[in-house]
Amino acid sequence: MKVGLFVTNQQHLDKDMVGALQEQIRMVHHARDRGWSSLFSGQHYLNEGNNKQLQIVPFLARLTAEAGEMTTGLGVLLLNLHNPVYTAETVATLDIIAGGNFVFGIGLGYRDVEFDAFDVPKGTRVARFEEYLDLIKRLWTEESVTHAGDTCRLDGVRMNIRPVQQPHPPIWFAANNDRAIRRAARLGDNWFINPHSTAATIRRQMVIYRDELARHGKPFPRELPVVKEIFVARDRQTAIEMAGPYLFAKYRDYAKWGQDKAMPADESFDQDFENLINDRFILGSPEECYEQLRPYWEEFGVNHLIFRTHWAGMPLSTALHSMRLISDELLPALGKIEPTPA
Repeated sequence: MKVGLFVTNQQHLDKDMVGALQEQIRMVHHARDRGWSSLFSGQHYLNEGNNKQLQIVPFLARLTAEAGEMTTGLGVLLLNLHNPVYTAETVATLDIIAGGNFVFGIGLGYRDVEFDAFDVPKGTRVARFEEYLDLIKRLWTEESVTHAGDTCRLDGVRMNIRPVQQPHPPIWFAANNDRAIRRAARLGDNWFINPHSTAATIRRQMVIYRDELARHGKPFPRELPVVKEIFVARDRQTAIEMAGPYLFAKYRDYAKWGQDKAMPADESFDQDFENLINDRFILGSPEECYEQLRPYWEEFGVNHLIFRTHWAGMPLSTALHSMRLISDELLPALGKIEPTPA
């Protein structure tokens, strides 16, 4: 079982971002020195409300310099917002910076303000996503690429900067709703399971994912990752008291942004914290968190857990409290697990 860290590049408006970056570097150093496997962060533009965000590519490039042997990855890049030539050359560059130890995580996105800012009209978003992904892979592998699209035209070009990993870095597909799950099975190297859904939803969608893999003659992926919101303390009540205000605020923002509207109809973030956390977040003592995580390897075949244990507004000392307990007591137990696909 691999265990990774999802670092927070989103902060409140009153936060000094230079200081915030240094805090994230301290978290990366802890993870690096205590044997965590990977490092990821996410992307948004035009944050609303009381939020601002560092952009993922320079942020992750900076953290890669601190990450040692950890795998680094985009978790995720909003693919159809970016010109595919830019993405192909940028990801190749990141793979080189990481020494060929890099993951290309991609997602469709869900916020109209981002689609509008990058001129991605409704009705074109999925088609553009698939067009861009295909073109990026062609640029990485073909000697001459010609393409005539609405937003990108190429005439016999060769992209000379190529990824270290051949034919390309692993492509992890973020997917929330059932149609996106099928797209992940068809086009991705795996399904990058989100932190937002309940275990019950993931259980149902795993059937869809496996059926779609079989329909396309693809094997179950060798690596199946999931991001989990987690906070470890001496007991569940303490974990809720320490993490609850920051985690609940994060999901109130998700609700305002419409994240749950991109999910199955039975998923909603518009509920009180006690109901929101049920079957969704991992909170408690190391032993309690282990048991809450158990379905992910026993039922779903997950073999890469990526933990987010820090949210905007949370003091660094609070996040490190959880990280130390994960490193000291949860990581050794998780390291003994040999997951098998359900």
